[in-house]
Amino acid sequence: MKTHWKKTFNPDYIGAYALEPGEERKVKIKNVVREDVVGQNGKKEECTVAYLDNEKPLILNRTNCKIISKLYGTPYIEDWSGKEVILYATKVNAFGEEVEALRIRQRLPQPDKKPELTPDHPKWNDAKKALADGNVTIGQIKQKFEISESNLKNLKTNEKV
Repeated sequence: MKTHWKKTFNPDYIGAYALEPGEERKVKIKNVVREDVVGQNGKKEECTVAYLDNEKPLILNRTNCKIISKLYGTPYIEDWSGKEVILYATKVNAFGEEVEALRIRQRLPQPDKKPELTPDHPKWNDAKKALADGNVTIGQIKQKFEISESNLKNLKTNEKV
């Protein structure tokens, strides 16, 4: 893996340099605010900033704001909290030159697929024991795993009543 030169400056905000070529990253917006941002030239500018779960904040430009607004059907930044978007890096023309930019895909992220719990799964015996001991419920297991009706029956065979 190679290191983008911008990573060596440890900026306060996420940028296109944070993604590997061709990478897409699903992120969840904690909240969006208007705040003063100090640019590389030391100049302060009021920007729209999205704070993200487990990532540096993202400065939202007009293009990305329009995309979020369209994806979620609301122009209000307060309504964007808790929403997920997909980030990707691309080249754009800005200020008379081609530069890297971080953009938001114009499609909603797919929900994460839960793994299927089968007798071959490494967690099968733990789930079966925890269920039998009364430490977990079927509902809790279903929150973490997909499970067929026949495997659900098999899982419950030693369940204490």
